[in-house]
Amino acid sequence: MIAHCFVRLVKQHYKDLQITRVLTRRQLTTLSDFPLDGVLTNSIDELIDNSDIIVECSGDVFHGTDVIERAFQAGLPVVTVNAELQVTTGSYLAGKGLLTEAEGDQPGSLAALHEDAVQMGFKPLVYGSMKGYLNLDPTPEDMAYWSRRQGISIDQTTSFTDGTKVQIEQVVVGNGFGATITRQGLEGLASTNLNDSASVLGMMAERLDQPIVDYVIPSGYPAGGVFLVCRHDEDQAPAIEYFKLGQGPYYVLVRPYHLCSLEVGKTVRRVLAGGGVLLNNSTAPTLSVGAVAKRAMKPGELIERGIGGFQFRGEAVKIANNPNHVPIGLLRKTALIRPVEPGQMITFDDVDILPSRALDIVLQERQQLLNPTEVQTWPNVGNLKLALG
Repeated sequence: MIAHCFVRLVKQHYKDLQITRVLTRRQLTTLSDFPLDGVLTNSIDELIDNSDIIVECSGDVFHGTDVIERAFQAGLPVVTVNAELQVTTGSYLAGKGLLTEAEGDQPGSLAALHEDAVQMGFKPLVYGSMKGYLNLDPTPEDMAYWSRRQGISIDQTTSFTDGTKVQIEQVVVGNGFGATITRQGLEGLASTNLNDSASVLGMMAERLDQPIVDYVIPSGYPAGGVFLVCRHDEDQAPAIEYFKLGQGPYYVLVRPYHLCSLEVGKTVRRVLAGGGVLLNNSTAPTLSVGAVAKRAMKPGELIERGIGGFQFRGEAVKIANNPNHVPIGLLRKTALIRPVEPGQMITFDDVDILPSRALDIVLQERQQLLNPTEVQTWPNVGNLKLALG
């Protein structure tokens, strides 16, 4: 959906950009309805050779990692709409080339709001998202219904519903801006008044003496946007109250929408103009998203997918407190080797993970972050042209 919508936008409204190639893993003959002729390819080489910048919107951690590494080998910058990749391999990749999350999804929208706030002298304390609905263990039948109704995949629908997506997005923001979490899985406050909830979260951040990331579940006001809770200089308080932001000390800045593919072009133009990174997972992350079991499972059970599946959901964790956890983005056709109970966080001791470049990156990064001078062994690790990847 992201690729189709972005291609239509560039084709119809952007005179300064040209879509030269679109990389797909599908057979080209099955994509006769694609909105632009002559650009589809199955070749990463062809994509790279015809590009000045790559927009990565595959939603796939493993494929996206491969594409971005190839782009960096060719010296190309990458704009991504793939928070799942960012929290899995994004920190390693951010040290290899220009990688930035795009404005339009919640992390990029929060980053844009952060830039505006800092330029106005605000000090962000809380990076917040407004989530419309949460069900930690939805049924396959419900997800199939909502998938058809919303026109998106079942795994996307499930990851939105069980909270995995918001956990991932907020972790990217936390790592990118040096924020932390108050507890595993975030607070997720039920909220009837955003200003009241913002004050509670602001006080939590100040008690920690560090900005935090979190989300609220609104009732009585619209969901779907992002917000910051900020402080400002005391001598600006009369002016800020006059500007209708209240008496303080906590001020709430709200961006009530995020328009996904319609906003990606803003970040593309930013990079091409030399504006640099809007947001990435940083090269020294402190947060990750672990996989928490939704139900009891036995050894030998196959995990088809972590993100968007019916066996696990993601929860934000501090890496230092959970050094052996498996990032949920790595769970794909993974075999359990030990029994798992509901609510249990999966570690590398619990699973046999298929080899992949993404796995290599995660293990290398984990070793460097936690044991920079030691050799760590891990169990059960199997033996201006524009293009979209």
